[in-house]
Amino acid sequence: MNPKTTPWLEFEKPIVELEERIRTLEDSASLRGLDVTDEVQRLRERVMSLGREIFDSLDDWQRVQLARHPRRPTTQDYLRLIFDSFNELHGDRAFRDDPSLITGLAFLGRRPVMVIGHQKGRDTKSNIHRNFGMAHPEGYRKAMRVMELAARNRRPIVTFIDTPGAYPGLGAEERGQGEAIARNLRDMAALPVPVLVFVTGEGGSGGALAIGVGNRVYMLENSIYSVISPEGCAAILWRDRAKAADAARAMKITARDALRLGVIDAVLPEPTGGAHRDHIATAAVLKSRIIADLDELASVGAEDLRRQRLDKFLAMGIFQEG
Repeated sequence: MNPKTTPWLEFEKPIVELEERIRTLEDSASLRGLDVTDEVQRLRERVMSLGREIFDSLDDWQRVQLARHPRRPTTQDYLRLIFDSFNELHGDRAFRDDPSLITGLAFLGRRPVMVIGHQKGRDTKSNIHRNFGMAHPEGYRKAMRVMELAARNRRPIVTFIDTPGAYPGLGAEERGQGEAIARNLRDMAALPVPVLVFVTGEGGSGGALAIGVGNRVYMLENSIYSVISPEGCAAILWRDRAKAADAARAMKITARDALRLGVIDAVLPEPTGGAHRDHIATAAVLKSRIIADLDELASVGAEDLRRQRLDKFLAMGIFQEG
């Protein structure tokens, strides 16, 4: 990652400036044959201290910004860093392939799993190709086709959620966006195989939930999960999208909030500074969780897996009047 071309967030810049000082000092010392070990060590300790200070006190809007960071790991990154091989499967066998959702068969050691994940781009061209991670109905039908294949072959399913939401365009609505999402919710609940769900960035509304009905549901520390974007909520409540930060606080969309409300099973830690600063360490956390859960769920029968999912999601939204 080139620090000079990376679009850093405002609250990250003090750390980035210190890291740039370290690089400059090391380059200069190398040219002049100087020993700057002590100075570099002092600066590195300051980077770690400042990182903990900043990232332990992030507000909800800053976490939204991290969830959307353009350098945050994508499904393609996790496929490369977690799995030993991956064979992509394309198309919904009805309309077309949707590149905003990646689906296919992967191997984790000798264990075959089906993997499904939203895919954003890294630049304007790739974001247009991937539709910014916003799937059309054919994307969700492709995902369901692959899940049904997993069910027939008794393969566990792993999904990675990172989307602002399902694509709301006219063509998507004409081809049955709502129906495709609803069918996925129904059919995922009935799958006879383990389903592990990881919210790795943005978990936007039905577009996220359409691949999010799992036996285990996790969120990375700086990811978000919400029924609408903070900007959309602010536009509805206050008719002012500039109040997105206020909406983010009110909506309770952070991983910490989702855990407290019983929406997810656990929050997975990210490296200091966020997942975008260390893809390898982030992927290692996910891989460890995947292996542990697949080992645990391997002996659970189909009916118990279905009941787990139903009990989990039926318990959400229960409230008592005071």
